[in-house]
Amino acid sequence: MHPPLSIFLSVAIANVSAQTNNGKFTLAGLAADSATRSPLPYISVSLKNDKNIVVKAMPANADGIFKFTDVAAGKYLLLISSFDHFPKTITAELKEGDVALKELGTIYLSPSVKKLKEVQITGTRPLIRQEIDRISYDLQADPESKGSNVIGMMRKIPYLSVDGNDNILLKGKDDYKIFINGRPSSMLERDPKAILRSMPASSIERIEVITNPPSKYDAEGVGGIINIITTKNITNGYNASVNVSERFPVGGPGMGGSINYKQDKFGLSAFGGASLNNAPQTSNFKTLQGTTNTNLLSQSGISNSDSRNGYIGTELSYEIDSLNLVSGSLNMNGGLTKGYNGQFSLLNNLTSVLEGYDLNNNSTTDGKGWDAAVNYQLGFRKNKNQLLTFSYRTYKFENILNSDQIISNRVNYITPDYKQFNASNSGEQTFQLDYVQPLKNVNMEVGIKAIFRDNDGDFLYSAFNSGSGSFVDDPTRSNLYTNRQKIYGAYNTYQFKIKSWGFKAGFRAEQTIIDADFISNASAVNQNYTNILATVAISKKLNDFNSMTFGFMQRVRRAGINKLNPFVDRSNPNFESSGNPNLRPSIMNTIQAGYSGFKKPSVNLSLDYSFARGLYIPISTFNPATQVTRTTFENVGDANRLGFDFNVNYPVTKKLNVSLNGNAEFISLLALTNGMMTRTNVHMHRVFISSGYNFNKGWRVNANMNYVSRNVTTLQGRADPYVSYSTGLNKDIVKDKLSFSANINNPFTKYRENRSVTRSPDFIQTNLNNEYFRSFSMTMNYRFGKLKESIKKSRRGIKNDDVSN
Repeated sequence: MHPPLSIFLSVAIANVSAQTNNGKFTLAGLAADSATRSPLPYISVSLKNDKNIVVKAMPANADGIFKFTDVAAGKYLLLISSFDHFPKTITAELKEGDVALKELGTIYLSPSVKKLKEVQITGTRPLIRQEIDRISYDLQADPESKGSNVIGMMRKIPYLSVDGNDNILLKGKDDYKIFINGRPSSMLERDPKAILRSMPASSIERIEVITNPPSKYDAEGVGGIINIITTKNITNGYNASVNVSERFPVGGPGMGGSINYKQDKFGLSAFGGASLNNAPQTSNFKTLQGTTNTNLLSQSGISNSDSRNGYIGTELSYEIDSLNLVSGSLNMNGGLTKGYNGQFSLLNNLTSVLEGYDLNNNSTTDGKGWDAAVNYQLGFRKNKNQLLTFSYRTYKFENILNSDQIISNRVNYITPDYKQFNASNSGEQTFQLDYVQPLKNVNMEVGIKAIFRDNDGDFLYSAFNSGSGSFVDDPTRSNLYTNRQKIYGAYNTYQFKIKSWGFKAGFRAEQTIIDADFISNASAVNQNYTNILATVAISKKLNDFNSMTFGFMQRVRRAGINKLNPFVDRSNPNFESSGNPNLRPSIMNTIQAGYSGFKKPSVNLSLDYSFARGLYIPISTFNPATQVTRTTFENVGDANRLGFDFNVNYPVTKKLNVSLNGNAEFISLLALTNGMMTRTNVHMHRVFISSGYNFNKGWRVNANMNYVSRNVTTLQGRADPYVSYSTGLNKDIVKDKLSFSANINNPFTKYRENRSVTRSPDFIQTNLNNEYFRSFSMTMNYRFGKLKESIKKSRRGIKNDDVSN
């Protein structure tokens, strides 16, 4: 033992060294750096029993000394970990009759130089982990996850917010990508909200928010990436969980779960779920008035829907030997929605009704999809971190809509009854090659990728012919298109560390080729362009509990087929919408800085500035002659955004915990509308407060409040602020096995009036939607199984984060 360190340790434990065993032991030691021989202050130390369960955890003191008291006899594993050192595991056996003190001496940890490690909260299960380009939220460490779905938990995660309609925002933006286990999934392509509402949070290990995606990720998605990691930290044996729930009046029964199995070299992980979602009847009201005449259009309506969704995902791996690993995944999903919309429309002037009708719309939407992937990973004997990975992914999805519109009570309105049929299909194949080469003190990654996409759409409009008594196809209102897209990408990144500084930088080149044929409009889109984008991430470790991050990134915002398609949607005769085949991509540039502190309380702060030129945005114009409002997209926006995100988690006592999550942003948008340059300045903020109190015998009470300020809907639109609140009760019936929870949202407010206003020099439009606000839910969660050692899986795989609607 190094002499000075021996003195520190001897003084710290002198008071127990002479005691004899009374059934309880003291386990003590000192953690030090193997290179400098210096003590490691405040390093994280945990003690596990022979069942691999953490029984005690603590940070070392300022001199690197740790001491566990009142330890029962038995076999233990001592785990010591640090931000910039490789973890160390020590075995210890305490026997009856031994002296009370078990001295482990000085334990040396090797500095980590090959890759950047993460800063984390000390304790048994850190709630939040900060890395150089992302933050990770451990759902298994949050007791509320046992009785919530994934969307419900996202309100607590740094940089994420959720509005009253379950729309997810990342740093205030709705342009981001969602992954399952680091990969895109067909289950989240059509209606991600429906899947995430039905996905129990108890089946999720953690959620990563990648705020500064490195160059290995595809360039699309200006907001970043949300990566949902399902529970599969699994080992020889199996474990599983089952979750059943009920939500009402909006919602319905749901169930989900996961199973993990490993036997020798073979591993299997699977998760799935299904739910019914009933949306009882609600009402809406819309008015539109031009600024140059006295005509007023008013439309009132009612709507309801019933839907059902199901999903299943599997991952398999087989370790051929220590250098060769094969893994694959298969995901399937489907959904069916039946809905009714009633619309009652009147166009008045000061003296009379100019036009009126009642429109009854019954619709059915049926969607299903699947995706499969296979990965082969080759390791090298000289360096285990040197990897070569080949990946392939295929994806298919189809969506079919049928709707019948029956018109009655006509006043000067001659449009006949009509039917709409819309069949859309999407397919994709991806090939990818990645190589990781550790150099002396630098980790280098290079890769190439090719994506081939096929999208087809067939929209058929059939109008009722009174002469024949049948519905006849109308080619002028139908839409047939094909879209072929190819994306070729290559990237190169470097990661290294200099003392307490970490650096990660790279670039990505992408060529995009689009060949779209809009057959019904006799028009086409042929685009071929290349983008070269840079990403830089820097971290500064202040100490074991505090760090700072800095970053710069460039991301592409591409127009998807729905925004390129020039077809005019006239489902509502007074409000038309269409795409624009001339849209071009825009580049979003972001500079950001962040701070993370993981003592008491834990704090995460982030400040970022983003700017883009030639941004495509929706523009609405009003024609007073036809009383029709037309919305389309134009590359007419110059945007600047300054944002501040904050997250504070404070354990007030061992039983009471309070957390605060939110963001504030200022947006300035300069755009050309109706031939005039219009500048829009707006500030918005969102705050989510959560608290939980643990009673004895496994009882826990939660209370939450969510506030969303007045916010932007479009360049010309604003929505009113609102406040929501909820409370819940959880009970561990069998510890770590069986739990029950019940929650109530907004108990004193049955409906929320969601009001938004759109203004331009030509018109003022007001929308009022009465939405169910009060809801109740109950959840039962059961876990079972036993595991011993973890599954090995590919470290690289396909991440198609460039899909845009």
